[in-house]
Amino acid sequence: MSQADFQTLLAFFKALSNESRLKLVGLLAQSDRSVEELAALLHLKEPTVSHHLAKLKALDLVEMRSQGNTHLYRLNQEALHSLSKAVLISNHAELVADLDGDAWEEKVLRNYVEAGRLREIPASRKKRWVILKWLVQQFECDRTYSEVELNQHLKQFHPDVATLRREFIGYQMMQRQQGNYWRLPEAQWRREPNQQVS
Repeated sequence: MSQADFQTLLAFFKALSNESRLKLVGLLAQSDRSVEELAALLHLKEPTVSHHLAKLKALDLVEMRSQGNTHLYRLNQEALHSLSKAVLISNHAELVADLDGDAWEEKVLRNYVEAGRLREIPASRKKRWVILKWLVQQFECDRTYSEVELNQHLKQFHPDVATLRREFIGYQMMQRQQGNYWRLPEAQWRREPNQQVS
């Protein structure tokens, strides 16, 4: 999505986030109306209505036509439909592409890890997932660890190795078979733990 398209969508949302403008759109969807008529229906002053109409006109949501000395406004349904469609089909991931997706995870790590050791295992599942992701990356891929080796390695980070082992299995970050553990590819990890893990 281009910056111009993003700004148009932003202006669209801002315009329709105002209660009076939203009501104006509803009234104009029913029929063409003058500023005087709209002001009476909405219990607003005419200059206020004109201000709101100008905001909608800037987005091409409202069109004006003259009828004698009266200016009548109508909703440009085609423009409204086009903008609504753009909202629905836009790649929302692109809207946040400029944000640092790792910033929150880095904050969690700063709060829970000190001098390479885990202060505590977070109670929050979302934070725990970040910690487990960091911890499991301390293990080599394509290597099998015995439970003794795994425990020794985990003790460098936190004394509650049983919980950490169980969580690795629950989030499918590691596989266990006959007392041996190995790290699974990140594509197989779960965001929510398997509750049946013992």
